[in-house]
This record gives sequence, C-alpha cells and structure tokens, in this order.
Amino acid sequence: MSTHARVAYAQVAPHAFKALLGLEKAMGESSLEKSLHELVKIRASQLNGCAYCIDMHTADAIKLGETPRRIFALSAWHETPFFSERERAALLWTETLTLLAERGAPDAIYNEVAAQFNERELADLTFAIATINAWNRFGGGFAMQPAV
Repeated sequence: MSTHARVAYAQVAPHAFKALLGLEKAMGESSLEKSLHELVKIRASQLNGCAYCIDMHTADAIKLGETPRRIFALSAWHETPFFSERERAALLWTETLTLLAERGAPDAIYNEVAAQFNERELADLTFAIATINAWNRFGGGFAMQPAV
C-alpha cells in the first residue's frame, strides 16, 4: 500500500479532470434519490477497493441521514433486511456493471433492475455507476488515501 498519491491528476490533466467533474456535477440533476446515489457510490467503491471514495461517500451519506447500521451492512446487502427492493435493484445493477468483465449484464438482471426504475432513472443510475467507477480508477490507481 502506498502512503501518498502517485499523480496529481487534476493538475497534470486539467482538461480531462474538468470533463469528469462536469459529469459528476450533471449527476446533481439526477432523478435518483441522493441517499440511493450515495449507497451506489459506496458499494462500487467497496468492490473497487477505493478507500478514499469509501471514506468520502460514507461521510456524505451520513450527512444525508443514512444510518451507520445500513452503511456497515452494505457489503452484505444480499443477506440483510435493511434495504428496499428499489435499493436492492440499484445495488444489484451497481455490482453487475462494476464487475461487468466477470459477469456480463444478463437480461434477467437487467429486467429485475428495470422493474424498479423508469427509463430516465435507469439511465441516471447507469451514469452514476459509470461515474463512480471512473473516480475509483483514479483513487485506486493513484493510491489516494483518506485524511487521517
């Protein structure tokens, strides 16, 4: 484990950083509930092993009123009764797309997720997952660490 970030990517590639930041800002107009969006960010970050993003989005979720109990159980969402069907569908889609190379995105999973979201919400959810996965690549790839 590295103890410092490897590249200050925002400074050395500001054009691309601004574009990714623009996508993140656009997600502020998402049709998704903010609390659901944070759960998606945390779960993808857990799967990707991005400590920086897990720390940031856990704090953001708590500020939005998310309970520590649900956050602690997020990695075991399949086994807990703490999440609604809509949240479960979002977490399933998050895992499916984050692990796309391993599992693909079969029709059965898509249909299960699509039953909980309208087309706009499904597009927003997919953009949210793609965006956090991009951020995770920077956090993990450049060994970013949360402040102590």
